[in-house]
Amino acid sequence: MSSVSTPHIEATPGVCGGKSRVAGTRIRVADIVTWHDRQGMSPAEIVADFPQLTLADVHAALVYYFDHRLEIEQQFADAEAFASELQRQIPSKLKRRMPDVRDDSVSSG
Repeated sequence: MSSVSTPHIEATPGVCGGKSRVAGTRIRVADIVTWHDRQGMSPAEIVADFPQLTLADVHAALVYYFDHRLEIEQQFADAEAFASELQRQIPSKLKRRMPDVRDDSVSSG
């Protein structure tokens, strides 16, 4: 990816993996898309949770996403594939420690 820079969005090789992010932060466009589209947060809620952002930053990130949808969707797919591969290579230790509980009944006792 080449360097990208707009008033609100930038991408720099070596910062956040070269992925597009809100200028001056490490908050990626993909993060804002996740919060907005996948978790249902409004732009105002995102700003309330991340006060270093402005409403203009959030809206610019969403506009950037719509202009570069294939690129951002590929980032999501790559992250999911990476997580799946890690899960395959490194099984959960928590699952091995969990007792095998089969009886959920409560004693009347």
